[in-house]
Amino acid sequence: MTARAAKTQRRTRIQVAKEEVILEAALDVFSANGFRGATVDQIAEAAGMSKPNVLYYFRSKEAMFSALIASVMDIWLDPLRVFDVDKDPEAELRSYIRRKLEMARDFPRESRLFANEVIQGAPNTEAFLKGELKDLVDEKAKVIRAWQKAGKLRKVDPYHLIFSIWATTQHYADFDVQVRSVLGEGLAGEGRFEDAARYLETLFVNGLIVR
Repeated sequence: MTARAAKTQRRTRIQVAKEEVILEAALDVFSANGFRGATVDQIAEAAGMSKPNVLYYFRSKEAMFSALIASVMDIWLDPLRVFDVDKDPEAELRSYIRRKLEMARDFPRESRLFANEVIQGAPNTEAFLKGELKDLVDEKAKVIRAWQKAGKLRKVDPYHLIFSIWATTQHYADFDVQVRSVLGEGLAGEGRFEDAARYLETLFVNGLIVR
């Protein structure tokens, strides 16, 4: 679904700006309440706009959610797309771990938005999960298997390797309050992401790369 204004012949800068304000507000509301718990009224209030004005730009709550999910998935999957069988697996794994942690740091609301959607049974994204996402993971599982066949990577299940990297990196976004609470004041600053990167590199790279 696209914004209603995007379907007009002349999409003005004002229309684009309004859509961005609405989606920013919707991201706050959806990431905090999930799709089911969010309402157009809440989004309108967060955007500082009237409900009819919000619905002029986006026909429904579903339209706003779909626009956000499409954007989130494009950002979230980009690091996995660049996995290349002709590249060095150690460098690729290190880069993937660090980019995923950067996203956890820079896009925590987006991560929680998607986590809430999946926890609720993926009612709005099931087709994407079974289609585009599965196709991409299948493709990258073949890359990992090729590295293993070439003797560059230890034999582990490629799907569970990808799941494990997702789980450990996105934890720092989805459970940020818990992470900072447990680490305490001295360790809960921005340096926690670098600490996490070094640990996860040790865990995954040292455990998988064949020297």
